[in-house]
Amino acid sequence: MADSLFVVLKKIALSLGEEALGKIGTEMVVQVAPIMTDFEQSMKQIEGELLVLQAFIGQVSAQRVGDKAFDAWLDQVRDVAHEVEDIIDEYAYLTSQAALDTSSFFKRKFHQIKNFVAWQRFPSQISQVEARIQRLTEMRNRYDLSVGKQGKSSNLQLTNQLCMSDSAYLTDHSEIVGNVDEIGRLTEWLLEERQDRTLIAIFGMGGLGKTTIASTVYKDQKIKTSFDCHAWVVVSQTYQVEKLLREIINQLIGERASMPRGVMTMSRMRLVEVIQSHLQDRKYLIVLDDVWDKDAWLFLNYAFVRNSCGSKVLITTRRKDVSSLSEDSYVIELKTLKHADSWELFCKKAFRASKDNICPETIRSWANKIVAKCQGLPLAIVTIGSIMSYRGLEEQEWAFFYNQLSWQLANNPELSWVFNVLNLSLNDLPCYLRSCFLYCSLFPEDYKITRKLISKLWIAEGLVEDRGDGTTMEEVAECYLMELTQRSLLQVTERKACGRARTFLMHDLVREVTSIIAKKEKFGIAHGGAGTTQVAHGARRLCVQRGAQTLNSFSSSRLRSFILFDTEVPCSWVHDILSRFRLLRVLCLRFVNIEQVPDVVTELYNLRYIDFSYTKVKMIPASFRKLVNLQVLDLRCTYVEDLPMEITMLTNLRHLHVFLVHDLQLRSLNCLSATKIPGNICHLKNLQALQVVSANKDLVSQLGNLQLLRSLAIAEMRQSYIAELWNSLTKMPNLNRLLISMCNVKETLDLKTLKPLPNLTLFVLSGKLEGGLLPSIFSVKLKVLKLDWSSLKKDPVSSFSQMLNLVDLLLTGAYAGEQLTFCTTWFPNLKSLQLADMEHLSWIEIEDGTMMNLHVLLLAGLRNLKAVPEGIKYIRTLHEMFLTDMSNEFIIRLHGSDNHIVQHIPNINKFDSSDSQAVNNAIYLPWLAKKFGPGAIKYASINCGPSGS
Repeated sequence: MADSLFVVLKKIALSLGEEALGKIGTEMVVQVAPIMTDFEQSMKQIEGELLVLQAFIGQVSAQRVGDKAFDAWLDQVRDVAHEVEDIIDEYAYLTSQAALDTSSFFKRKFHQIKNFVAWQRFPSQISQVEARIQRLTEMRNRYDLSVGKQGKSSNLQLTNQLCMSDSAYLTDHSEIVGNVDEIGRLTEWLLEERQDRTLIAIFGMGGLGKTTIASTVYKDQKIKTSFDCHAWVVVSQTYQVEKLLREIINQLIGERASMPRGVMTMSRMRLVEVIQSHLQDRKYLIVLDDVWDKDAWLFLNYAFVRNSCGSKVLITTRRKDVSSLSEDSYVIELKTLKHADSWELFCKKAFRASKDNICPETIRSWANKIVAKCQGLPLAIVTIGSIMSYRGLEEQEWAFFYNQLSWQLANNPELSWVFNVLNLSLNDLPCYLRSCFLYCSLFPEDYKITRKLISKLWIAEGLVEDRGDGTTMEEVAECYLMELTQRSLLQVTERKACGRARTFLMHDLVREVTSIIAKKEKFGIAHGGAGTTQVAHGARRLCVQRGAQTLNSFSSSRLRSFILFDTEVPCSWVHDILSRFRLLRVLCLRFVNIEQVPDVVTELYNLRYIDFSYTKVKMIPASFRKLVNLQVLDLRCTYVEDLPMEITMLTNLRHLHVFLVHDLQLRSLNCLSATKIPGNICHLKNLQALQVVSANKDLVSQLGNLQLLRSLAIAEMRQSYIAELWNSLTKMPNLNRLLISMCNVKETLDLKTLKPLPNLTLFVLSGKLEGGLLPSIFSVKLKVLKLDWSSLKKDPVSSFSQMLNLVDLLLTGAYAGEQLTFCTTWFPNLKSLQLADMEHLSWIEIEDGTMMNLHVLLLAGLRNLKAVPEGIKYIRTLHEMFLTDMSNEFIIRLHGSDNHIVQHIPNINKFDSSDSQAVNNAIYLPWLAKKFGPGAIKYASINCGPSGS
């Protein structure tokens, strides 16, 4: 570290001249060196202190819920941890400035003198931090705030937590709405004549009514009389095995006279033996309510004997891994209530004093908004409905409550149950998952969080561990997402055709609770344009959803993530605001109205993630070379045509996306623009995704050095490059997504001598194939295959029929023949089929038993196809059919003589070739919105108009 400062001193001296260099070399360095040696040691110590502080905060954050004194003290500990992190990041910032500053003489001189002053502040900053840590230690001892000790308020909180399950057990079941099927199924399982002991699970997020449903069935007289004995125990997060076992014994044995002596002092193993002895020849029903981990069951399993008497054990849990303990799929996964059921339940509670529980018209709109906010969560509906039942029926009062719902959740004691039930899941998270989940709360209400986006953001923020062993951090992040879904904290809202999760959603009330926690802990703030115009001091992350220009205060030195969803702000505001965030790691300006990269961006040395996608940015400056920590550069759908050679110096880049979509329907050869990258890309060895790059002879050979690549899109290819390209691709063992597009329709591609790339799951090949023959390069692992303008002479369908994993098949201008045939048993997993722009195709044969899982069929530009393929009637799974630019005769027969073929398809959409905007609106813009958010629709509507250009 002293060496790094010496570099700074020399840079300053060089700017002043040789005489100053000599003076600094002899005098100043001698004076500063001992200080810097101490400083280096202090930095090592303080980095270690940060690790301990972060681990400490993660360990105790959930231990003392409700203890205000402890919360206040812990808040100051977080502040110190943030100060330490700031010092470390500031050091990295200053050393980078010294190494990279090549600006003008006077500007360089000014910055170096200013930075030298900043260097001088470090020792005093470290001393202040060390003093604060010492004072916090003394304060903890003074107020008896020892870690692990439960305060009175914490004990009360725990008692309340246990009472929640008890209260659900005591619910008046006559008021249950919805879940009729689930109750019926559970009753059937409990009554079925099966000799083996059966383990049944009810699984779902907190507040869905798992305990209520279990209690309804448990107390049913028909169920009770079917068992010799029964017991109900609440396990909870803080269970003690001995207490659980004693409670089970008390309920099973009941009478004092029959109770074994010394139960209160028995060891754990002896208690198990007592239960085993009692259950040995009995048919029993035991409910384990609110189970949080597998360990609880793994021990109790020994106590609940397998006695072949038809016994049943019922578990309620929020966690999918716990529910997976059940046998033979005896799992009921609860979902949120449908709107009709939610409304009925709310009215029963809110308007119970009125006849037939009718909502007055004057407040119906606000009542509907409140119900919608609950998003089908019974606990919230019942609790809020009960609160509103004794409020007035004035519109103003209901409007005020709705607008203050977030505050109500955090501060209204009557809503504490809702807050606490939802917060239990958050407090159960390990430290590494907790931070990741808090980050999700920054996104807007009902925002569909994409897997790829959130993974990159987590990695850029340093929230994902590097496990090594060939596992990428992106794969680790995906494991985090899956764990959050298994804990019922995130919901998978969309899956890719292959079944992989694409988007996730937070329940709105879970998001509200998590946002409150994130703000309280200074983790981050989501600014929605209403209420406060100031960002709380010390917030580390800021997501501006609306009303950006209403913000008038920032804690600039501490901000690490800045995500801007407000697309209405002027360029000047964006440029001004970024100048305050010099330690930023994440910058997301997707859809923002900017035409050039703000100058200050290249000064943000700590940046790991930059997203300018869907903006009007045209050029990336050469000064991007300064951003040596950059991991993600997202320039999708910008106007960048060339990247500076300096991009190849960013050796930490993991994802580089840069292209413009010219044709939203993806039916033209060059529908995606290719970007030129001059220079040598060999140093980008960490690159995992590169798209869409313009091919040249040097680049295709250099690609072989990027052995971590998993996704590659390369355009403007020529036949003379193909052998070298394939040689490079064979050096990428993890490559699973590949797009190759030829430079023009005349260039012929000869692939006959090439071997398949065995790990490809997606392959897009655009260009004319030599001799109209299909090469043998297609991997059996392919899930998505797109062939464009191949001019094949032989029906290619049979060649793909053995690809049992194929989910999407798209053929555009791929076949020059007259007939395509889909035979029985072919394509068992195909979900989507597109056939487009094959001018000679006049007949499509579809046999019964083919494509039995097809959901979507797209036919476009098949002018010579006059009749609707008869075999479509066999595909009963078809949900949507899109017809674009088809012949008049085809459309007439579709409505007339051939209508019986398609009458089972619920959605049939027809478009004329002149109405490409309608096609975009119906098919492609919704897809963009799902993938990139609603801003994509606005962007595409402006930049990809009716011409599709």
